[in-house]
Amino acid sequence: MRNSLAQKLNDPSLKTIRLYDFRHYYATTLYAKTRDILLVMKQMGHKQIRTTLIYTQLLNLNDDEWTCKTATNINEATQLIEAGFEYITEIDGTKLFRKRK
Repeated sequence: MRNSLAQKLNDPSLKTIRLYDFRHYYATTLYAKTRDILLVMKQMGHKQIRTTLIYTQLLNLNDDEWTCKTATNINEATQLIEAGFEYITEIDGTKLFRKRK
């Protein structure tokens, strides 16, 4: 597949991509999105978390960006949770939710 794609796109540099490069990319992006190392470990089929931690060394986790939303009733809160937001706290009857960008 890799060689035929390199020929089709006329890009010989694609031949240097290894199967494990795709595994590293998948694990890194999954961890960046979820920040759940146990989920990544399960998805990758690793038996030891030390193996999975190798994939997270390429990430800069200091630049967290969040989308914040509020809900004033149960329907709004349900919609936010279904959209992947997590509940943070309640202030003056307004519930605060957040989700990573």
